[in-house]
Amino acid sequence: MDINLNELSLKELKDLQSQVAKAISGYEDRRKREALAELEEKARTLGFSLAELTGVSPARKRSPAVAKYANPDDPADTWSGRGRKPRWFEAALQAGKSAEDLAI
Repeated sequence: MDINLNELSLKELKDLQSQVAKAISGYEDRRKREALAELEEKARTLGFSLAELTGVSPARKRSPAVAKYANPDDPADTWSGRGRKPRWFEAALQAGKSAEDLAI
C-alpha cells in the first residue's frame, strides 16, 4: 500500500491519522485479550485460576439498585436512594414532605 503523503489534503491526513490510531488501539487490545486467554488456559491446566496466581480478586458484579422513592408528580421517575438526590426529591423535602412520604 503506497500512499504519497505529500499529495493528501490536511483533512485526508487527519482521517488517515485517526484510522491509524484506531488500528493501533485495536491491535493492542486484541493482543492483550489473546495473552490473557493464554495465561488463563495455562493456569487452568495447572489447576489454578489466574486470580489465585496473581492475587487479584475478580470484579464483583452488582445487581441494579431497586427503586425506593418515586416522584409524586411522575411515578415513573424513581430513585434508589443511592448517589446524588434528584431535584424532585430535594424539592419535595424542602416543601415539607419526608422521605417516608416519597417511599414506594
